[in-house]
Amino acid sequence: MVNSGVIMLKLAKRFWARPYALHWEIRALTQSTAVYDRSKSYEIKVFDVEYLESGGTKWMARIYQPQGQGPFPAFLDVHGGAWQGGSRTDGEVVDRALARSGVLVAAIDFRTAPDHKYPSQVADVNYGIRWLKSTAKEYNGDASRLGALGRSSGGHTTMLAAMRPDDPRYKSIPLPSGEDVSAELTYFIGASPVLDSYARYLYAKESGQERLMAGSLSYFGDEETMQEGSPQVILDRGEKVTMPPTLIIHGTADGNVPNYIPERFTESYRAAGGDIRLELFEDMYHSFVKDASPETDSATVMIQDFMAKHLAA
Repeated sequence: MVNSGVIMLKLAKRFWARPYALHWEIRALTQSTAVYDRSKSYEIKVFDVEYLESGGTKWMARIYQPQGQGPFPAFLDVHGGAWQGGSRTDGEVVDRALARSGVLVAAIDFRTAPDHKYPSQVADVNYGIRWLKSTAKEYNGDASRLGALGRSSGGHTTMLAAMRPDDPRYKSIPLPSGEDVSAELTYFIGASPVLDSYARYLYAKESGQERLMAGSLSYFGDEETMQEGSPQVILDRGEKVTMPPTLIIHGTADGNVPNYIPERFTESYRAAGGDIRLELFEDMYHSFVKDASPETDSATVMIQDFMAKHLAA
């Protein structure tokens, strides 16, 4: 049972920070009923729903729903694609494995470059977090301790959304219900994440990777914006941010994101007071967790263990 004194202390602190989110905070602190036991196995149902309409375009979420009593802890999947591609189906391997172990997974599509510049993707992910918190019960889920996985550029986008959950630019899309739901995450998992958009651009430029350079410029437009929207640079300049517990999974043979980017970010995040863990997979390539392999199986177990720890906190 949740201790009432702890609840009131948390509510008081959060009320003064975000008074209009009080209704959601009461629900989140008192209605967490999901239990995660990854040793269990469930049949799953996979289907698509519309989660966002923007500019006349409908954006879909793929739901991986365990079939059982529930409620099941909810989880958001954000794909990569150099800010200009990718699909909600990219995480199929891990998403199915998580759902079979008793997690309600929602994998979302969102606006991409060149038609949609920064911070459009971050705004969509911020909305996706709030949307899942407000609708998880419809899918037999519990989003009171919501975590998210971001791959590659999706790792950049999701970490940025996690660090600045109340940024007005990011929280610019209202929920249809008008409910003021917090966009904070309980924990974050990055798979080959681009945690420094500016350093990655410089790396691509120096190594002659035209595709990566084009993707960065297509989304950010210029180097100044890359720095403004870089999680690493945000830490470097001492910006006050939200810092959820974080797990980073990275292959040492990643040709898109050099090893020094996650290593430096891990040092900076920890120095700023954040709880972070970096897991390196020897000789594995960029976004290897998209593919079925023994290494992806090992990464999935790490993800499940990390989830279980923070769902039980």
